[in-house]
Amino acid sequence: MCGIFGLIAPSDAGFDRALTERVMRELFVLSESRGKESSGIAVRDAASGTIHVTKDDVSATDLIRSEAYRSFVEQALGPSFAQGQRELALIAHSRLVTNGSQEHNHNNQPVIKDGIVMIHNGIVTNVDALWAKYAGRIERKYEVDTEVLAALFRMHLKDGKGAVEAIRAVFDEMEGAASVVILMEDGAQVLLATNTGSLYTLTDPKGGLVFASEAYILRTFRDREGVKARYGGIEPTWLAPFTGKLINLVPFTVTDLGLKDGTPGPGPASTEAFRIIDHSKGAKGSAPAVATSDEGRLRRLVEFPEEVMRRIRRCSKCLLPETFPYISYDAEGVCNYCHSYKPKGLKVDKRPQFEEVLRTYRRNDGKQDCIVAFSGGRDSSYGLHLLVKEFGMTPLTFTYDWGLVTDLARRNIARMTGKLGVENILISADIKMKRRNVRLNMEAWLKSPRLGMIPLFMAGDKHFFVHVNNIRRQTGIHCDIWMENKLENTDFKAGFAGIRPNFHKERIDKQTTLAKLQMPLYYMRNFLANPGYLNASLPDTYSAFKAYYTEPREVYLLLFDYIPWNEETLDRTLKDGYNWEISPDTSSTWRIGDGTAAFYNYVYGLVAGFTEFDTFRSNQIREGMITREEGLAHVLRENRPRFESMQWYFDTIGVDMERALKAINAMPRRYRRSGA
Repeated sequence: MCGIFGLIAPSDAGFDRALTERVMRELFVLSESRGKESSGIAVRDAASGTIHVTKDDVSATDLIRSEAYRSFVEQALGPSFAQGQRELALIAHSRLVTNGSQEHNHNNQPVIKDGIVMIHNGIVTNVDALWAKYAGRIERKYEVDTEVLAALFRMHLKDGKGAVEAIRAVFDEMEGAASVVILMEDGAQVLLATNTGSLYTLTDPKGGLVFASEAYILRTFRDREGVKARYGGIEPTWLAPFTGKLINLVPFTVTDLGLKDGTPGPGPASTEAFRIIDHSKGAKGSAPAVATSDEGRLRRLVEFPEEVMRRIRRCSKCLLPETFPYISYDAEGVCNYCHSYKPKGLKVDKRPQFEEVLRTYRRNDGKQDCIVAFSGGRDSSYGLHLLVKEFGMTPLTFTYDWGLVTDLARRNIARMTGKLGVENILISADIKMKRRNVRLNMEAWLKSPRLGMIPLFMAGDKHFFVHVNNIRRQTGIHCDIWMENKLENTDFKAGFAGIRPNFHKERIDKQTTLAKLQMPLYYMRNFLANPGYLNASLPDTYSAFKAYYTEPREVYLLLFDYIPWNEETLDRTLKDGYNWEISPDTSSTWRIGDGTAAFYNYVYGLVAGFTEFDTFRSNQIREGMITREEGLAHVLRENRPRFESMQWYFDTIGVDMERALKAINAMPRRYRRSGA
């Protein structure tokens, strides 16, 4: 999820200070795409016997431009190169925040713990259980999950294990995803290990080894001016899942290791203990909290029109209510959506046809053969399970984090990729900017809230179409597998903006040419009527619209066009096989990874008397998957407001939840209220 990188080289590798600084700078900038919320670096200075560390809650670009970074480089590299090059080891990190706020610098990376300096890409999902299991032997001081990995690694070293046996023991107990690189104050070694395969190396003819989280980062790096003469033409080497490297610095040797292999590793390469000096600024205080009222008062503001949902007129065949955009009923009470519906055959098993398609792309050399857009949601998680376990594919997963992917989704991504041994490429947006854009548009919307403008709050995630196409070009993998579920069609969102439903579209994300013109015109009218929308988010909104409607996506393979979608099988597989996490504030496993969903479903439910769950269950009824009675029972549970998730959403975008709820609750209803 984050970007980790570094440089390790023997004393005779021919590095001078200028080349070393160039390598650091280029890799910092290239790795920034995987996380911009904090950055840091550690340098092992053999000349002074010191491991120098600095980190800050700023992007990599801002860090390397700072005076503090220039001072750090002088102290960390100056002594070694003043005396002639010694063995070199530097490791660095560009962070997407998951566990532990970046506002507290001890949560940022590299993490320092018990004489261990570690960088970590991924999420440990059983972190609390590990601290509890070893209470009394290891002590927790920080929020960040990396700390428990470093503490366990040191504990196993104290128990007499070598570095290889120690890291195997750590990975044997941890759950989730982890690619780690370790420096030790008392060992002349560097250790790389991964259970997902999110590590690649470049080894030049003189023995210098560069590593990074993605092959594309290294390929781009090797062709940059200033380093091309040394690295040009060298192909990155993949550290496959559940493998690693142990690098002895003196004498310089590189040993490959398997995390599940019982073969003993090299013994410890002891050295005189190095000092660890953290040059970072002191830990900052907590960020000021968004001003909200107490939780009890907020909960009392949340309304749930359950009686309306029970008594509102609905289609006699499905569940769509009379408040649904462009709905009409015949004499028997059946709606036009049912009359126009063409069964998708979602219960038909077409595994042989799917296998025939996959045979064209499947590789037998262990290398990746398909790209999977991976949100961490239930469909993409189950689809990933099927591809690996049933069809023998080796996927490369891709996640676009635009700032409103929930921590729960990130943990589920880690659970799946860690257990399946699958690499995950994460592209991190400028999260501060994205959240600012949502806040600006929310503030404008609250002045005159309209249902048709709600999709504007999700515009920030549409750039993932651009990024997945970029990954296809970068990797040369031409099989894209998507877990699009045709039951999830939600035309009503555009319907509230005056867009009539397209009953004949083949994909749920397709729109007619007319609709592509009508939607921006609707937005423009509202922008002119409400100048608050004319804010700094406009360029990002425009590029999102362009990405969604113009980015090519003709080559996508839809897994659930071939594999029957069964909710019970899906939920049971994920929970039993992967300890897949569900949200405590809902009975459904759908939409729990999308930080915006609880908000918009609350608005739709309150104002129109239905949510996207009504459309989902209606499609199931039409496909013969459930009865109408079962569907109604589902939506009456699933439409309940998700208070904790809404609270997280408003806190994350920086909007006062009490003020927002009051504005939403004052919106005119599309149904007749009791006594009205």
